[in-house]
Amino acid sequence: MKNKDFKDLLTSIDQARKIHVGKLKAGRIFKFSPIFVKRIRMKLHASQATFAHMIGVNINTLQNWEQGRRRPEGPALALLKVAEANPKIVMKALHA
Repeated sequence: MKNKDFKDLLTSIDQARKIHVGKLKAGRIFKFSPIFVKRIRMKLHASQATFAHMIGVNINTLQNWEQGRRRPEGPALALLKVAEANPKIVMKALHA
């Protein structure tokens, strides 16, 4: 790892720690309601099993999202945001 990259990583870790303890405000916050996950799935006219398979997650994960026990993160969150904005494109791209 290059020296600059390592320093950037350390800076990020320090910022994350400060955000966690409340000393720094997060630059961006993503809130995703369980209702939105189900609404997106319904826009695609997909069952839980079909939708979970389509986006590459376990059905239990999808159920946890829809019931608010867990929240989608990372690439899954990004994909859900795209699906919310344009379900037809996602269906065309992911439909087997």
